[in-house]
Formats: sequence, structure tokens, C-alpha cells
Amino acid sequence: MSRYLDKDGDPILWPIIRDVLMILIALVVLMMWGCPNYHVWQQGLVGQAELRRAEQNRQIAVQEATAKKEAAVMLAGAEVERARGVAEANKIIANGLKGHDEYLRYLWITEKAGQGVSREVIYVPTEANIPIMEAGRLKDQQPMPEQK
Repeated sequence: MSRYLDKDGDPILWPIIRDVLMILIALVVLMMWGCPNYHVWQQGLVGQAELRRAEQNRQIAVQEATAKKEAAVMLAGAEVERARGVAEANKIIANGLKGHDEYLRYLWITEKAGQGVSREVIYVPTEANIPIMEAGRLKDQQPMPEQK
């Protein structure tokens, strides 16, 4: 005979209720013990995830700084090479023009010709045989109003 049935086979409610209450009490006790432990375990996992994220962010920052440093070194090297090329070009032009005065005049003429200024250059003899290079700068200015 089952313990949940009486002698006549009718169900008895008290043993069922008692068993259900025992299971509920066991669940409540288990939850009272398990929830705090679960929260501690969960917070430990959250802390580990944050630590790994911080380590990855630090590694990213280090790699970015390394890349910037390498780029700066390469740019500096390129600038040095460009300066060497300009210096070599200046030496070749200066040797070809036999002096710095002629070289400066050459640069002035080539720069003015490239800026839309008329390519026509008129040399006016002076005492030192130096061309007058400032003659064209006053042509764009408006005349001063006459005063009474």
C-alpha cells in the first residue's frame, strides 16, 4: 500500500502537503546559501573580464604609440633625405651660376615667372650692375587720394 493512500485507497493530503513543504523549505535553504555564493562567483568573473579588457586596452595603447614612434622616425628620415637633395641641388645650381648673388637672382626670376607674373624681365642698369627687383610691387597699389 502507498503511503499517500488510506486503507480504503482514498488519497491522504497531509503527507503530500508535508512533502511539498519539505521540498520548498529545502529550496529556500539552498537559495539562501547559493545566492550569496553565486553573486560572489559572478562578481569574480566580472572582475576578471574587466582586468582582461584593461590589459587589452593597455596593449592597444602601447602598439599605437609604437606605430606613431616608427612613423615619426620614418618621417624624420624622409625629411633629412629631402633636405640632402635640396642641398645637393642648391650646390649644383650655385656652382653652375658661379656665386650666390647670381643664384638668388635666378631664384627670384624663376619664382616670379611661376606666379603668373609676366615672364618679361627688364634689367635697368644701376651703379652696382644689380637689377631692380622691387619695381613691380607698386603697380597694384591704388593711388593716394589728393589732399586739398
